Amino acid sequence: MSFTLKYFKTMLCLTLCLPLNHLGAQQIGKKIHINPFYYNIQKEVKSESGIVACAHPLAALVGKDILLQGGNAIDAAIAVQLVLAVVYPEAGNLGGGGFMVATLNNKKIAIDFRETAPGKAREDMYLNQITHKPIDGLSTEGILSSGVPGTVAGIFATIKYARLPLATLIDPAIEIADKGFVITEGEAANLNNTAPHFRRENKTLPVFVKQSGQWKAGDTLIQKELAHTLLRIKKQGMAGFYGGETAKMIVSEMKKNRGIISYEDLKNYKTVLRTPVEFDYRGYHIITMPLPGSGGVLLPQMLKMLENFPLSQYGFHSARSVQLITEVERRAYADRAAYLGDPGQVKVPVKTLTGNAYLKQRMQDFDSAKAGKSVDIKPGFIKESEQTTHISIIDKDGNCVAVTTTLNGLYGSKCVVTGAGFLLNNEMDDFSISPGIPNQYGALGGKANAIKPYKRMLSSMSPTIVLKDKSPFMVVGSPGGTTIITTVLQSLINIIDFKMSAPDAVNKPKFHHQWLPDRIDVEKDFPDSTRKILQHMGYLISDRNPWSRTELILRESDHIYIGVADSRGEDDAE
Repeated sequence: MSFTLKYFKTMLCLTLCLPLNHLGAQQIGKKIHINPFYYNIQKEVKSESGIVACAHPLAALVGKDILLQGGNAIDAAIAVQLVLAVVYPEAGNLGGGGFMVATLNNKKIAIDFRETAPGKAREDMYLNQITHKPIDGLSTEGILSSGVPGTVAGIFATIKYARLPLATLIDPAIEIADKGFVITEGEAANLNNTAPHFRRENKTLPVFVKQSGQWKAGDTLIQKELAHTLLRIKKQGMAGFYGGETAKMIVSEMKKNRGIISYEDLKNYKTVLRTPVEFDYRGYHIITMPLPGSGGVLLPQMLKMLENFPLSQYGFHSARSVQLITEVERRAYADRAAYLGDPGQVKVPVKTLTGNAYLKQRMQDFDSAKAGKSVDIKPGFIKESEQTTHISIIDKDGNCVAVTTTLNGLYGSKCVVTGAGFLLNNEMDDFSISPGIPNQYGALGGKANAIKPYKRMLSSMSPTIVLKDKSPFMVVGSPGGTTIITTVLQSLINIIDFKMSAPDAVNKPKFHHQWLPDRIDVEKDFPDSTRKILQHMGYLISDRNPWSRTELILRESDHIYIGVADSRGEDDAE
C-alpha cells in the first residue's frame, strides 16, 4: 500500500505495551528470529505479555524481542528508535529530535530533545533582503532548513532508566543497516517520488536513489555508512555523534552546501528535563508534553472547553458534535499562533491559557446554530506580558513511556550527511519565518515563535499517556504536523466520550480545523449527511488525503491490552 504523506508532517507512532502482570518466566530470555528479508504486516493484536505497534514490522519485532530479553519500556523504546532510523528513513532518524513523556516507578518525566536553531541563525534568514518576502522553499528543503539534531542526545538522556546495555539495544539496527532489508511497495513509492529532491540537494548521490531504474517492493536497501555511524555511537556514546568523525562529516556537509550548523552547535546541544502537563478529563488523568510541544497547551484547552458540553449525547460524527469540536479547535489554534513558543526564550502565559476562567470566556461567542468565522475569532485577550515517529510503551511493571521524534517533512531536508548515511531534518520551518506567513502545514505564528539562535521551534508533537484510577489506560500519538493535536484529541474523545472500540477510535475518519485556513478538512468516508448540514451552517469543507497514522494501546481489562496499528499506512502490531 502506497502512503506518500506529501501534504503534512509525517509522524510514525510506535506503541509497545505490556500488561501489569509479569511476563511468564518461560518467556524471559527467549529471542525472536527476525528476518529482514521476509516479514508480514498485521493491524491488530491482543496480548497479556506485550504489544508493539508501529510504522514498520521490523521495528515492532525488535522492540518485542527486547522486552522478551528482560528489557523494560525504555530499553524497547531506544532499540525501536534506532531500528526506525534504518528501516523507516521517511521519519525514523538520527538527524532529528523529539520529546519523551514517561511514568517510571510512579515518577512522571518529560524530556525535551527537540532540535535547536544553530548559533548563526537569524530571524530574517529565509527572507529576501530587498522585498522581505520569504524565499520559496528555503526553510523547507536543503541544508539551511536543518536545526541542530537532538535524537541521539535524547537516547542517551533516557538510557539511564534502561536495564540492558547499549550494545544489546543498538546491535539490531547496526545489523539491519549493514546487511539490508527488503522494502515495501509504499517505501519504494516514497523513495522514487523523492528521488528528484535527493538528486538536487546532495552533491554525492545517497543510497536512497537507485543507480538504475526505480525501486520496487522486495528490493533490498543496504546502508553501510549508516551502520558505521551507529557503530561509532555504540563505541563512543554521545561523542560518537556530536564529536569525532560524525561531527566532522556533519560540519563538512554544512560547509559544502552553505549550511550553518557548527562544531560548537553540536558540542553544546543539551536535552531539557521538563515537567509534564497533567490534567483531568471526565475522570481520566491525561499526561502530555509541555512546551515547546504545543499539545501541552492545546489539549487541556480543548478538552476543558469540551467538558462543559454533553458531547456523548451529541453522538460521534453528528453535525452537532463536529461543529462543537471544530469551534473549540478554532479558538485553541488562534491562541497557538499568537502566544506559543520556546518557554526557555519567551514568556508564555500557560496558566492563563489553560485556566477555566479564560476558557469559559473563549466560548462565550460560540453559536451552535451557525459557523464561526476565523476572521472574527481572534486570539484571546491576555494581560500577561508531518516526518515524525511516536513510541508509546507500558512495561510489565506498569511503567509508561511515550516518545515522539521527528524529521518534519518527508525525509526531512532531503540532505544526507556524506559518509554518515543519515538524513538531516528540516525543522527550521517550524519557526515563524515571518509574521503572518504560514509554514508548510498552513500554521501561522508570531513573534513568540520567531527564529533565534539556540531556540527550540514550536512543535505539534503530543506524546500522551492516560491513566484511569491511577493505572495505565491508554498510550497514544499520531503523525500529521498541525493535525497531530486534533488527531490525539479525537482519539481521546472517541474512547472516553463515544465509548468506541480501539480499532474504530483509530480508523474512523478524522476531521481537522486549525483557525487558518478557515475550513474543516475531512478524510475519506466522512459522513455525507454531516457534511451537508455543516455546509448549510456556513462551513467550508475540504477533502484531504489521510493525515493520521495513529497507533493506540488500550487497556481492555486488568490483564488484557489491545494494540491497533493504523490502517492508513503499512503500520504493524505485534
